[in-house]
Amino acid sequence: MSRPLRAALDEGAMSRFQWRVVVVCVLLNILDGFDVLVMSFTGKAVSAEWDLGSAQLGLLLSAGLVGMALGAIAVAPWADRVGRRPIVLGCLALAAAGMLLSSASQSAVQLGALRVLTGVGIGGVLACSNVLSGEYASRRWRGLAISLNSTGYAIGATLGGLLAVGMIDRFGWRSVFLAGGLATALVVPLAWATLPESLDFLLTRRPKGALRRVNALARRMGQPTQAELPEATDRPSASLAAGFRKLLGSALRRSTLLLWSAFFLVMAGFYVVTSWTPTLLVEAGLSSTQGLTGGTLLNLGAIFGAAALGALAVRFRLRHVLTAYLVLTAVLLSGFIVSTSTLWIALALGALIGVFVNGCVAGLYALTPVVYDASVRATGIGCALAVGRIGAIVAPTAAGALLDAGWSPQSLYLAVGAIFAATGTLVLAMRPAHAAEPRPSATVPATGDAAN
Repeated sequence: MSRPLRAALDEGAMSRFQWRVVVVCVLLNILDGFDVLVMSFTGKAVSAEWDLGSAQLGLLLSAGLVGMALGAIAVAPWADRVGRRPIVLGCLALAAAGMLLSSASQSAVQLGALRVLTGVGIGGVLACSNVLSGEYASRRWRGLAISLNSTGYAIGATLGGLLAVGMIDRFGWRSVFLAGGLATALVVPLAWATLPESLDFLLTRRPKGALRRVNALARRMGQPTQAELPEATDRPSASLAAGFRKLLGSALRRSTLLLWSAFFLVMAGFYVVTSWTPTLLVEAGLSSTQGLTGGTLLNLGAIFGAAALGALAVRFRLRHVLTAYLVLTAVLLSGFIVSTSTLWIALALGALIGVFVNGCVAGLYALTPVVYDASVRATGIGCALAVGRIGAIVAPTAAGALLDAGWSPQSLYLAVGAIFAATGTLVLAMRPAHAAEPRPSATVPATGDAAN
């Protein structure tokens, strides 16, 4: 993209068209939040129908996460070669098919396989929607635009839980999958009509008709058209393998390894907290109802955490905001379990933990596009998400093993708090590895991290 056009988009006010792209991406994440956690909502009813044990149900709960990891690492990187838009549309259709077929599954094995299939679609959508949000947002609003995707995910999870309660009682657990599948299928034509291809992709890969498509998008954003394509500043990778190699090349290796470590640790801590909080509150002395209330407040707090982080990133450096979130999460977790002697304090801390722990995840999503140029951006984000999903899959089981070995809930939360604190040091050590190279300013964060 030419410097005048890119600079105009980075420094100018967000057009209605740009905000519409962000809103559509948030909508996709709302659906993904519902589709990912639908197994949690229906787990009890599914177990009752097929007489499943805890281990079998655990496999079903993990199947979607396994699929998301596969989608992030095997499908999302194709967005750097064929475009963000076709991958989003294809993955949406895949997720819709997986949800609809799940509603007709006749065994736990069938349902587990379909949960993996659904997860592959969701993993691709999550990675590419975050890329598109960041690439169409101006520099000032980029952190907020990407963070809002995480807010959408939390909204979808919360609404899904509320809807599932009434639907399971009246229509059975299959109706929840059917509703999610139909909603996702209806969004496919909406996304086809409203979601554009990435400008950064068009200028990096230069597919057939790239100049015409760039000028059409420029007009929709109220920007001047271009007489010719500018000289490319990001050299595209020749193959998917080359893209993966570039992530671990000398220029990006340090930032890539720091990102992978941060994603693994934060997603591990996030899923321990969200999975175990209701149970551990009961073990700490609260009633079952109070434990569920604490877990619900944690999820409600998550809706506001990502949005608040994005709003702060408009005014402050994103790395510093994210580090503050990580440290505050560690502090809150350290005092959470011991607060159960006073119910209102425990519930208030639970809501605050939800705000900050989800904000930590949103902050990593927003920080990741800063590290990679357009030629490997989807590959970089997909790999980081896949590593994070490994942490999400392993951590809840590891936490259970530690509790069985005699760890107290307080000790477990102290350990998770230490994980978040350690991640803060990793975030502070991050730098855009290509900051000194000539590149489009689109890769500079809304908060000016590249200058640090």
